[in-house]
Amino acid sequence: QVQLVESGGGLVQAGGSLRLSCAASGITFSMYRMGWYRQAPGKQRELVAVITSSSSTNYGDSAKGRFTISRDNAKNTVYLQMNSLKPEDTAVYYCNAYRWRNDWGQGTQVTVSS
Repeated sequence: QVQLVESGGGLVQAGGSLRLSCAASGITFSMYRMGWYRQAPGKQRELVAVITSSSSTNYGDSAKGRFTISRDNAKNTVYLQMNSLKPEDTAVYYCNAYRWRNDWGQGTQVTVSS
């Protein structure tokens, strides 16, 4: 069975940084497109960043220039480095794995204070 476990969330001041990790099991990790999505209260889930099996990356507009997604296939882990955080980045951040279907982690809370 697929398991995606996020870690690294927490409380940070505006302008600060956080690094999220997602450890995957139950999949052939290197074959999957991995991603990070987020959902703020009262809003729909939105794309933050994705990274393909060949390490090509794409970012949502709100993340571009501030966040970096990366993967370590030897560790079955995908990361999201978040810099210059803003209060509007406050959300639950979810790890995603896609090949034939989407799988999701349980999420990790990121709160950015003013």
